[in-house]
Formats: sequence, structure tokens, C-alpha cells
Amino acid sequence: MSTVLAFDFGEVRIGVATGSTELGIATPLETIAFEENDKKFARIEALIKEWQPAQLVVGLPCYLDGTEHDMSRLARKFANRLNGRFSLPVHLVDERLSSAAASSALNETGLRGRKQKTALDQVAAMQILQTYFDGIE
Repeated sequence: MSTVLAFDFGEVRIGVATGSTELGIATPLETIAFEENDKKFARIEALIKEWQPAQLVVGLPCYLDGTEHDMSRLARKFANRLNGRFSLPVHLVDERLSSAAASSALNETGLRGRKQKTALDQVAAMQILQTYFDGIE
């Protein structure tokens, strides 16, 4: 069984989720919300030490038609930095509509509007990781 950490990259917040390849079920973990990159990567390093993942997954934002935009480039850069710093394989996963799906899931639990803010990014990371798991079966 190998653990996977997934990231919903954003310039302000990074959602994190975890799961195992054996179970193929993703779980939201936390939202990293530091302005400084050094603090973001220090927290990511702590999570990697704690969870000891065999691989990482990063959501790749695209327009609905599949073309990439500025955030796609930044997400790729983030993925490359993860690979360079932690020497773990990093998989990019199409994250179109992951935030909308996360918001919908949170609405179903009764969290609406501003109350979603703290959980939205980690639930989006969970959606990204679940997409990855569903694709490797």
C-alpha cells in the first residue's frame, strides 16, 4: 500500500488531500495558507515527512475546452518544484471543475458561502486525488 498526497495549487492557498493506492479513496487533509513560499514548502515538507507518500499529485487547471492558461503554467512550475525538492514522482491531473464539485459537495453537508472557505481547497484536492485514483484502476 502506498500513500499519495495531492495538491490543489493556488497562489494564496494550497489544498492538500491524502489517500492510499490500495483503497483508492481520497480524504481532505488541510489547507496551507501562507503568503511566503518558504513557509508553504516548509509545511509541505512536514506533511511529506509525516505521511511518507510514494508519489504526489497536482491538479492542472485548464479552460473547459482543455486549453491551458496562466495558472496551468504556475501549477506545472509548482509540480516541478515538488519533484526537485522531494525527489518523488509527481503526476498532473486535469482539475477542470474540481472546485465546483468541491463546493457542491460542501453544500450537501450544509456548509455554504463563506463557511466553505477553510475547507474548499482541501476538498478540491480530494476531488483531484479521487480523479487520479479513478484513472489508475
